Amino acid sequence: MTGLVPAMTRRMGIPSLFTLHNIHTVKLTLDHIEHAGIDTAEFWQHLYYTHPPGTYEQCRSSNPVDLLASGIFASHWVNTVSPSFLDEIVQGSHSSVPPETHSELKHKLEAGFASGVLNAPDSSYNATSDDALPHPYSPENAIEKKTKNKRVFQERMGLTLNKDAPLFFWPSRLDPIQKGPELLSNILSRLVSTYRDNGIQIALVADGEHAQYFRDIIAVENLHGTVSLRPFDENLSRLGFAASDFILMPSKFEPCGLTQMIALKYGSLPIVRNTGGLKDTVENLDASDSRGNGFLFEDYDSEGLMWGIRCAMDFHRLPSKTKKKEIQRIMQESISRFTHEQTASQYINLYEAMLGKPLNPQD
Repeated sequence: MTGLVPAMTRRMGIPSLFTLHNIHTVKLTLDHIEHAGIDTAEFWQHLYYTHPPGTYEQCRSSNPVDLLASGIFASHWVNTVSPSFLDEIVQGSHSSVPPETHSELKHKLEAGFASGVLNAPDSSYNATSDDALPHPYSPENAIEKKTKNKRVFQERMGLTLNKDAPLFFWPSRLDPIQKGPELLSNILSRLVSTYRDNGIQIALVADGEHAQYFRDIIAVENLHGTVSLRPFDENLSRLGFAASDFILMPSKFEPCGLTQMIALKYGSLPIVRNTGGLKDTVENLDASDSRGNGFLFEDYDSEGLMWGIRCAMDFHRLPSKTKKKEIQRIMQESISRFTHEQTASQYINLYEAMLGKPLNPQD
């Protein structure tokens, strides 16, 4: 419903910034909107309609308003929650983006009134003070304490107790439209077979329509103790970040993604598809040069995910001293980088650009 706000602010001569957190929209008639108690008579001309509008009366019951496109159309400035997602929408990289959203956002970018601002996780995601962790930790003692958290997590998930197991954690909803769980389920049996001697474990703390596929595979293939699925629980999920070595996030598209940032702050390395906010926050890890923080693959398919997991397993086999050094570096970099302070400063810059003059520091 916030898509209606820029139309009213434009009517009042007030610059507004409209932020897109995703690309889903709703279409409603003026009659429907007014039935909810919102008088559209003052700002109806600034809304985006399914068909070119005639008069107010002609539009009321037969010409639906696209709420998301209206927000983009009427606002002074638009931002997505990552720079790469803005580029992908404008370039037409995602077939799931509504054409109205694509065209209006493209117009805004071409006019110089669109940008991307990377989001940041809530400050409560802090491994040193997270109440959900039986063993809080800092970058300096992460390896030791993550091992202790792993044991607790394995117990709660029904996984075999093994402190040396490479533990892969799925923390996102099991939504095949966006999150890519089918990429994992398609290779799950092969994955376990390939790395059985390494003690691989896969833990999913998530809900979603694809959950039953995982339950069936676990039961039919008898993967109990190696693969485990539990309904989403906030505290269990937080423990999963602290216990795991890697997280799986093979999204088809990702406006921003906070999960990979949380994982990095907790010393769990993300395996992600090179898209949207994932592209803006994860760089391929090169332990020999102490660069990067995770593993990216290009194509949206199971083989791409398998490639990313192989890279993660290569890292897992490195000497303990090397892994400890890299995890400490990655945590320190992520803790300082992914903060609300960083995000807020970019929004302040946008407001200043919109207003055409610096904000009063005292304000």
